Amino acid sequence: MSTEEMQSEKTGARAAATDRAPVWSVFDEAWYLRTYPEVPEWMEREHIPSAQDFYTEIGQRYGHSPNPFFDENWYRQVYPDIYRSIARNEVQSGFAHYRAEGCHDRDPHWLFSESAYRWAHPALTDARLAEQGFANGYDHFLAVGALGFSKPHAFFDASLCEDITFRHDAAFNGRSLFSGYLSADAAVADSGRVSWYFDPVWYLQTYPDVAQEIAEGVYRSALHHYLTNDTPRLFDPQPFFSEAHYAEQNPDVMPSITEGHFRNGYEHFVGFGACEGRTPAPGVDLRSYAAQPRVRADIEDGLYPDAYAHYVARQVGGAGFGLSGTQYPMDTAPPDEAATRAMFVREAEALLPGLIRRPAAFHTSGVPEISVIVVVHDQLALTMMALASLRANYGGNIELLLVNSGSHDDSRHFETLVPGARVLNYRYNLGYLEGCNAALKLARAPAVLLLNNDLRLYPGAIAHMLRRLHADPTIGAVGSKLIRTNMRLQEAGSIIWRDGATYGYRREDDPGVTEANFVRDVDYSSAACLLVRADLMRALGGYDPTYRPAYFEDADLCLRLTKRGARIVYEPLAVVEHLEFGSSGSVGSQTLIRTNHRVFARQHADFLRHQQPAHVRNAVLARGRRGAGRRILYIEDRLPLRALGSGYVRSNDVVREMAALGHQVTVFPVLPRRVDVVTLYRDFPETVELIADRSLADFAEFLQDRAGYYDLVWIGRVHNMARLLPIMNEMSRYLPPGGAVLDTEVVATPRTLRRAEVLGLPMPAESMDELLRLELESAHFCQRIVAVTEADAALIRRAGYDNVSTLGHLAHVMPTPRPFAERSDILFIGALHDEGSPNHDALLWFVQGVLPLLDGMLAPGVKVRIAGFLHPSVDPGPLGLHARVELLGPVDDLEPLYDAHRVFIAPTRFAGGLPFKLHEAAAYGLPAVATDLLIGQLGWQPDREIVSGGNGNPLAFAQAVARLHDDPALWETIREGAIFAVSQDCAPERFRETLSEILESCMV
Repeated sequence: MSTEEMQSEKTGARAAATDRAPVWSVFDEAWYLRTYPEVPEWMEREHIPSAQDFYTEIGQRYGHSPNPFFDENWYRQVYPDIYRSIARNEVQSGFAHYRAEGCHDRDPHWLFSESAYRWAHPALTDARLAEQGFANGYDHFLAVGALGFSKPHAFFDASLCEDITFRHDAAFNGRSLFSGYLSADAAVADSGRVSWYFDPVWYLQTYPDVAQEIAEGVYRSALHHYLTNDTPRLFDPQPFFSEAHYAEQNPDVMPSITEGHFRNGYEHFVGFGACEGRTPAPGVDLRSYAAQPRVRADIEDGLYPDAYAHYVARQVGGAGFGLSGTQYPMDTAPPDEAATRAMFVREAEALLPGLIRRPAAFHTSGVPEISVIVVVHDQLALTMMALASLRANYGGNIELLLVNSGSHDDSRHFETLVPGARVLNYRYNLGYLEGCNAALKLARAPAVLLLNNDLRLYPGAIAHMLRRLHADPTIGAVGSKLIRTNMRLQEAGSIIWRDGATYGYRREDDPGVTEANFVRDVDYSSAACLLVRADLMRALGGYDPTYRPAYFEDADLCLRLTKRGARIVYEPLAVVEHLEFGSSGSVGSQTLIRTNHRVFARQHADFLRHQQPAHVRNAVLARGRRGAGRRILYIEDRLPLRALGSGYVRSNDVVREMAALGHQVTVFPVLPRRVDVVTLYRDFPETVELIADRSLADFAEFLQDRAGYYDLVWIGRVHNMARLLPIMNEMSRYLPPGGAVLDTEVVATPRTLRRAEVLGLPMPAESMDELLRLELESAHFCQRIVAVTEADAALIRRAGYDNVSTLGHLAHVMPTPRPFAERSDILFIGALHDEGSPNHDALLWFVQGVLPLLDGMLAPGVKVRIAGFLHPSVDPGPLGLHARVELLGPVDDLEPLYDAHRVFIAPTRFAGGLPFKLHEAAAYGLPAVATDLLIGQLGWQPDREIVSGGNGNPLAFAQAVARLHDDPALWETIREGAIFAVSQDCAPERFRETLSEILESCMV
C-alpha cells in the first residue's frame, strides 16, 4: 500500500478502529459451535451457560480456537516455548499469550504473516497503527486490508479467491474474502485455488488420505493440511513442484531445511528459489522463462509475485505455454495485418456519417501557423477521418490545402464537406507529387506539413513537431513515428542505404521499444507525415518532378535539404497510425518504387557512396546522421533513475550533461531491472537512447552488433568494470578507438575498513595499499579514471594510476521559502538498497540509539520522516519501531518535504565519495546535522555550513539535532552558509566544463 493510499484511508480507518476490539480478539460463538460440535453436550453436562464461558473455562485448555482468525493448535506447534508455558500453567492458552504480548511479534494463524504484511506496507509503523487505533498489522489487515486485495500470506491471493465466491456466494455471505474463506467448510475452500502456489483439487486427488483426515475434522481444508502437517517434505503442493527434485538439484538448501529454518523445500523455493531462478520440477527452465520481456513486465507491474507464479498461471489458464524456449504470446506475432487494415477502413466508413453532418472546420485568420497539404484521389471516408484527426490534434491556426486529384467519388464535394479548407480541384489525377507542388505555391505559413489521407494523428503530434522545428534554425524538417494498423512500427526515422534503397528503422518492432523513442538526426523521414520549413522547400522547388507521380520524392527532398546543411530530425512524440499503401494500389506502388529507386540511386551517387551498405545489421550504424558530438556508451548497474539515490543521481546528471554537450548517449544497464514507462521517459533527456531490455548476459552480443558505432565507453562504478573486464578483453576489437573511462563513483576501501571498525567486524588481513590495488585492479584497462573527490583521486594515484580526473556533484541552488517558525520535524532522505548498507546502518543507529535520547530534548509532536527508495529485500520493520518515525517510501517531488522540515539528518557512520543528499538538502535551503565523517568528505566548516553530530556518539548527535531544531539564529546561519557552499562546490557550469574536459581528453 502506497503512502498516498495510507493517507486516504486514515480518517476512515481511525473511525473504524475507535472503541472497538481487534477482530481477531472477538469470540465468535456461531463459528465456535459449528467447529466444535461436541461442545453443546459438554456444556450441558458441566452446567456452563454460554459457549464463551465454556471456552474460557475449558475449551482453550483443550486447544480450541476462539474464532477463525486464530489457530490455537498451530500456534502451539510453531511456538514450542508457548506450549511449554501452557503445560506449566504459566499461561492459559496460546490465544491468551497472543492477546497479551504475542500480537507484537508472533503470527496468529497459518494463513497470516505479520512480518510479511508489514514488509509489504512499510508505512504501517507502530506509531501509525497506534495513531489509527490498531493493535497490530493483523488488526489492520482484518479491518482494512482484507476489504481490498492486500495479501496476508504468500498462499492467499484475494483476486483468485474471488473465483470461489462467484461459485459459492452464499457461503461467504457478504464477508471479506479472507474471512469467508477461513469460515467456509472444506467443500467450498477446496473448490479452487486461492494462490498460484497451491492447487487443492490436484492435492486431494494426489493424496486421498488427506481428504479422509479433513472429513474426520483433523484438518479444515487441503491448504490447512499442507501448511500445518507434521511431515511437510512428503507432500508436493501442485504438479509444477517436486520436493524430491528440488532436494536433489539444490543440495545447498538441504542443511537449512534439516536445521528447521524452512519446513520443506517448497517454503525455501517460494521465499527465495523462485526469485533466484531455481528449477522447481524436471524440465522446467524457470530462469529462461523469467528472462522473457513480457514475463518480466508482468512481474514488475505486480500481476504476479514471481516467474513461477506467472508460469503456473499460464499452465492452468489453458494457454499451455511451456518452458522449452516458447515465448509468452505477446512477445511474438502481431495481429494479422490484413484484418487490421480492413478494420481501419471500416472505422473510417463508420465515422463518415457523423463527419459529414458535423465536419471539421479549417477557417484561418491572418498568417497561419502551419499549412497542411493533403492530396486526395477518391477514398472519402479515409480522408474525412484523417482531417478530423488533424483538427482534433491541433487547435491552432491551420491552413488546409486540399488537392482533389481527379476524384470520382463524393470527394468532389470537399468545398462543403470541409469548411475553411482551400480546395484545389483537378479533373484528372495529376498525382501526389504535382499536387503537393501546386499546393506549396499557395501555402502562407512558415511551416508546411505534408500529410497523407490514410492515417490518424495521435494526440499532440503536430504540437510536438512544431516545437521541434522551431527549437533550432538548423532543423529543416521533422519526421514522425509511423505505426501500421497492426500496431507494429513502419518506421522510427528512416535510413538511406549505399545502393539508394531505404529502410524504416525498427520496422516490425513494438512502437514502445526504447530504441525507437529517442530524438536523433536521420537520413530521411516518410512524407506520410513530414513537417518542412516552407522557405527551404520553396528554395528547392518543392518535390523534384523527376519522381512523379510519387515514391522516393520524399527521400530526395530530405537528401537535398541535407546537402543544403539542414537537419532532418526524428520526433518520437509525433505518433501517427498509417494505413500503409492505403492511398494507392500495392501492385502499382511496387512498380513505381522500383523505377524511382533506380533514378534516385543514379541522381545521388556522390552522396550514397558514403552511406552504410544495405544490411539490417548495419541499421544501428545508419540510423542517425553524425553531428558534432560523439557517440558514448554509458554503462551503469541500472538505468540511473534519480529516485534510486546512492550515486545514481550523479550518474543521471552525467548522462544529462553529456547530452546537453551535444553527444549521443546510449545507457546500458548491467543488472536486469524493469523500469516503468513513466519513470523511464521522465528521468532522461529525449536524445538519450535507453537500453531497457538487456543486461550483462547480453553485453558481448551488444558490442558485436554495435561494432564501430561508439567513440567512447564510460563505465560507472569499479565493480562494473571488474564484471565487464573479461568481456571487454575478448571483444576489444569491437570497442571504440577513444577507449574507456572508469568513473569510480566511490573508492570503497576506506569505507570497507571503516565499516569493519564501526560494526566490530574482523579487519581485512590485507594492508590498505593491497586493498586499494585489488579494488582498482581492473582500472588498467581504461584510458581515464574519474574520482568524485580529490581525496579519492589521491587514493587512485596511490594505487599507481596517474590518469585521474575529478568530477563531483551537480546541484541547482533553489532554497525553499518557508521560514524557521513555520517549519518543524526532522527529515532523512536516502535509498535503502540492501540491509547493512551505509544508509541502512545509519538509520538503524539513529532510530535505536539517537531517537530515545531525543525524546527528552524535543517536543512530543516532532516527527522523523524517512523518504527514499526501499528495496524489497530490506525489512522496514525495525525502522518504524519508534513512535516519532514515519516511513514515506519513494517520493516523486522532494521540494515540499524540504520546505516543510526544519532539520535534515545524515547519521552515516561509514561511507565513501561525496554525500549527495547533503548537497541536495543545502541546495533546497534545509540545514543539516551530519557525522564528522561526512563533514570531512564535504570539506565544510561546522557551525558555519553544517552542524556536527560527532563521530558515532548517539548523545552528541541527539544534542546537535535538538540544538539546530530549536535555535533559529543557528538555523539561519547554517542555512545561508550551506547555500553559499553548495553554490560554489556544485555549480552546474563547473560540472559541465569539467565533464567536457574529461571527454575531450579521451576522444581521438
